[in-house]
Amino acid sequence: MSHHTKPLIIGVSGASGLIYAVRALKYLLAADYEIELVASKSSYMVWQAEQEIKMPAEPTQQEQFWREQAGVAVAGKLRCHPWSDVGANIASGSFRTLGMIIIPCSMSTVAKIAAGLSSDLLERAADVQLKEGRKLVIVPRETPFSLIHLRNLTTLAEAGVRVVPAIPAWYHNPQTIDDLVDFVVARTLDQLEIDCIPIQRWQGRK
Repeated sequence: MSHHTKPLIIGVSGASGLIYAVRALKYLLAADYEIELVASKSSYMVWQAEQEIKMPAEPTQQEQFWREQAGVAVAGKLRCHPWSDVGANIASGSFRTLGMIIIPCSMSTVAKIAAGLSSDLLERAADVQLKEGRKLVIVPRETPFSLIHLRNLTTLAEAGVRVVPAIPAWYHNPQTIDDLVDFVVARTLDQLEIDCIPIQRWQGRK
C-alpha cells in the first residue's frame, strides 16, 4: 500500500528516449508511489523501433511489461490505461493527483496540448492538469527545435508548464548512460518536489 496520498500521472509519448520513462518508473515505484500511466499510440511504434520490443495493449499485461522494463516487481502501485480510453479516471478533474509528467514528450504532443486539443487520453489528462491548476512537467526530446516548436513550448511555459528538456549534465562525473538519464529524471522529479533518485548534486566549487 502506497503511503503517498495521491497518484502521479506518467504520460509516455512517441518521442525517442523511452529509457527516460523506464528510469522514472524504476525510482518512483521503488519509492512506493502510486502511478497512473498512459502511453500514446505512437509510443508502441517507438518501442518496436528502439528496442525491437512489442508493448502489449492490454492494461494488466502492460503493467507487467513496464515493471519488467523498470526492474521493480511489486513495489508501489501501477495502473496502465489504453491511449483511447478518454473515459478513464485521469480524464476527469475530479480525480485528484500530484500532477503529471510526460516523459519523453514529442513535439506533436507539445503542439496539441498548447492548442488545447485532446485527441487521446494522454492529451486529455494533460489538459485536465492545466485547467485544474495542477503541476504538469514535460520532457521534450527533440533537436534542433524549430521556431514552431519554440513557440509551442513558450505557450506551455506561459500556462505554467515546467519544461525540462532531456539535456544531461556532466559535473556529476557520469560513468554510464543510466547516470546521464537519471540526472534528467531527477531534475524532472524536482519540479514536483520528489526526491527519490541518488544523484550527485552540485555543491559549489571546493
